[in-house]
Amino acid sequence: MQVPASVKPAVWGAVGGAIAAMIVGFAWGGWVTGGKAGVMAANSAETAIVLAFTPLCVARAEQQPDQLELLKKQSRWSRDEFVIKAGWVANVTEQYRSEVARVCATTIVEAMNTLPKPAG
Repeated sequence: MQVPASVKPAVWGAVGGAIAAMIVGFAWGGWVTGGKAGVMAANSAETAIVLAFTPLCVARAEQQPDQLELLKKQSRWSRDEFVIKAGWVANVTEQYRSEVARVCATTIVEAMNTLPKPAG
């Protein structure tokens, strides 16, 4: 089968246009692969879980004011373990527990650092 000479430029133009569209779409258009979309969805879910459970953790911590000073004295790297052992994140699944504990501990300590020191 012979392809007319006038069709060849149109075919090459379509191929080139498709390639250019893909390059532009992935580079600047916000297109992502299925794998990247899955990672983005997982990260979004983790963020939502941490945001939902952190206030509950803080509320549990406030019910044990004697533990708050002990938390503040912990090193920054061991505070999440302290929160887990205190049971403030017991209602969080194991998969997200350490991240919720880390954010909860950071939130509590930062709040304590912003409070004025008692006089006396």
